[in-house]
Amino acid sequence: MISPTGIKAILFDLDGTLRHHLPTGREVFTKYAISLGLPISEEDDHRAARWEHYYFANSPEIRSDKEKFLGEKFENEGFWVNFARRRLVALGCSPARAAELAPQFSAYMQKAYQPQVHIPAEAPAILTGLKEAGYVLGMVSNRDTSFDDQLEEMGLRACFHFTLAAGEINSFKPERAIFEEALHRAGSLAPETMYVGDNYFADVIGSRRAGLRPVLYDPQRVFPDADCEVIHSFRQLPALL
Repeated sequence: MISPTGIKAILFDLDGTLRHHLPTGREVFTKYAISLGLPISEEDDHRAARWEHYYFANSPEIRSDKEKFLGEKFENEGFWVNFARRRLVALGCSPARAAELAPQFSAYMQKAYQPQVHIPAEAPAILTGLKEAGYVLGMVSNRDTSFDDQLEEMGLRACFHFTLAAGEINSFKPERAIFEEALHRAGSLAPETMYVGDNYFADVIGSRRAGLRPVLYDPQRVFPDADCEVIHSFRQLPALL
């Protein structure tokens, strides 16, 4: 099917878009900071959230940190201490104070952060309806390896014609190559393809760079000034087609 706007295929991000952790790491981290008496405003919290999106969008900083602390794995304690330091600075802490508190925050998060997987309640019906209407649906994630088993557990695998993990082709959003491979698998041209994701830096910038039509999924209003179409619920998505 091709929509009145010319859209033939709709591609989705996974983590933060269709697969959520509740409570979020952001909420637990910020709540702990406030409990220690750090003066965290709502704008501080949103600024740190935007930084976190930037950092995990295959930023130069995370590539450097992975090389320094991990290689290709995220289990190393040094990585998460360093991440806590960076996030505290993003929240408004001085670099010296952030370095002092980072080990404490990393240890707390390792112990206290026990989230549950959550799927937006409206998402399964919306996805099923789009597929039945004839759209090609794909999922494109910055995961290192295949995530089909998790989609099966979530009850969403049957909604998608294909999935693509960045590690399969060694190209990570916002790089062009991962979107170009997704277009090949979808059998659609870039102007015929919509990409829906929660990370402005990875999903919007990356898909736009490759010529796709970006839609930012932003239920928490992290990016109020986004220069693209924005939805706060998947119920808003069909109206854009």
